[in-house]
Amino acid sequence: MKLRRGALRAALGLALLLLLPPPARAVEPISLGLAIAGAAASALTGIISYPRLYCYFRECCLQRHEQRVAAALQESLDRRLFGQHLVSKVVVRAVRGFLSNAQAKKPLALSLHGWTGTGKNFVSKIIAESIYKRGLKSNYVHQFVATLHFPHAHSINLYKDQLQTWIRGNVSICPRSIFIFDEMDKMHAGLIDAIKPFLDYYELLDGVSYRQAIFIFLSNAGAEKITEVALDFWRNGKAREDIQLTDMQNALSVSVFNNRNSGFWHSTLIDRNLIDYFVPFLPLEYKHVKMCVRVEIESRGYAVDEDILTRVADEMTYFPREERIYSDKGCKTVDAKLDYYYDF
Repeated sequence: MKLRRGALRAALGLALLLLLPPPARAVEPISLGLAIAGAAASALTGIISYPRLYCYFRECCLQRHEQRVAAALQESLDRRLFGQHLVSKVVVRAVRGFLSNAQAKKPLALSLHGWTGTGKNFVSKIIAESIYKRGLKSNYVHQFVATLHFPHAHSINLYKDQLQTWIRGNVSICPRSIFIFDEMDKMHAGLIDAIKPFLDYYELLDGVSYRQAIFIFLSNAGAEKITEVALDFWRNGKAREDIQLTDMQNALSVSVFNNRNSGFWHSTLIDRNLIDYFVPFLPLEYKHVKMCVRVEIESRGYAVDEDILTRVADEMTYFPREERIYSDKGCKTVDAKLDYYYDF
């Protein structure tokens, strides 16, 4: 740690003074008090003016090095997310590339799509944790839930004004703000278009740059299209891991754009190509559910009982009805089912 030169001299002088024998440091109490106060204030000023030390004690809007973020993101996804090879590949590359680009022309916009329980909220949480230690609790991560924050269709204009004010205010405080919009499939059509200016290719808007911000959208819309592609691969004997983003991204964006029951219905965000990636979350298979059960048991500090693990996985419901390939709730109810078997 480097203190400012004057603060360092004052601190060293005070230390030497206190080490001298009593006769040599016989000064008036008030003079000694002023000396101590002056040295302390000077040293404290030097410490506080050093950003990294200050941010050690308080959360700051400081980006971790992009390599650290990418490493933490990759490690968490590899260890905690199952059956989503496309998600791991796309999200890590997108976030790493965006954070390392000092000349980004627009904010990063990720739209995560898939059935309930496939990991959309989980991944948004991991992204937040990779950039800010406090994750979703960070002062610089902001989460909106459509049914909670925007419940009334007749108040759309009010919501638009509030949303713009909220985003503008938070990005003014922290350019690297993260905004997460959950339940996009339940959001009133047209509302999300209010944030179009912030996602566009503007250098400044009223003196504020939004180019370092990250926007993440979560939606069940498009899940049918994702399942359709996954089933085609399965029925043709192709490995799940062979599915590529190009196999479904265009079809997914069109499906979401034309879905009347989606907040993205005919949205300018899609029409103007302001969403950088439509990330498909594949439906989870039986083996993935078992992985979720195992991790949940271990996270509670219990030895894994293979019999219980299998019974919990077997109790989940699967689709299509005849083939029973995919869990219709993903891993969402695993923790609740485990409560039945363990005396927690």
